[in-house]
Amino acid sequence: MIRVLLADDEAMIRAGVRAILAAGQDIDIVAEAADGRAAVALAQAHRPDVALLDIRMPRLDGLAAAEEIARTVPGSAVAMLTTFSEDAYIARALSGGATGFLLKSGDPHELIAGVRAVAGGAAFLSPKVARHVIDGFGAQRLGRAAEARARTEVLTPREREVLGLVGEGLSNPEIAARLSLVEGTVKAYVSAVLDRLGVKNRVQAAIVAYEAGLVTR
Repeated sequence: MIRVLLADDEAMIRAGVRAILAAGQDIDIVAEAADGRAAVALAQAHRPDVALLDIRMPRLDGLAAAEEIARTVPGSAVAMLTTFSEDAYIARALSGGATGFLLKSGDPHELIAGVRAVAGGAAFLSPKVARHVIDGFGAQRLGRAAEARARTEVLTPREREVLGLVGEGLSNPEIAARLSLVEGTVKAYVSAVLDRLGVKNRVQAAIVAYEAGLVTR
């Protein structure tokens, strides 16, 4: 079972999300919070596989809560759940350690898939958010593409191959199957790639992969 902490200040939203995730059958809501401080405390107490956080919450907003959970509960993946898709929210959430960004207005199947993906170590952005990220927030894309290609020059051919698959959103087991490697070897490659690129998580690595032209689909 995928153990999930759900944090949103609106009880009706929590009830709706809980019902959607229950349909996944392999997802269990182990704790719920109505504010950011409670979310951090419950994450530290329950150590869920995924902390699913609303952005706008009282006492401590979801972005700050995400940063604190990523720092103090490194075994828990963090995904943001929101109605907002502004660039500033996306950038701060990703830089703070979130590996998922899901919209409340998205398809219920997308929500379930997103929770499963981040629980499995992959990155997941809702299609609407992905457009913001992948398009480079407009006119800056070309400059970032050149910078991304330069950054990936430090990688070995195998590391670039792994980075490309991370960019496709594949989890470690899926990459292992694609490359005929054991999962432990893939984890070592991914860790090395993150370290060499100087990025915090798989989402940031995936952005570099896309901008460098390493994503083949």
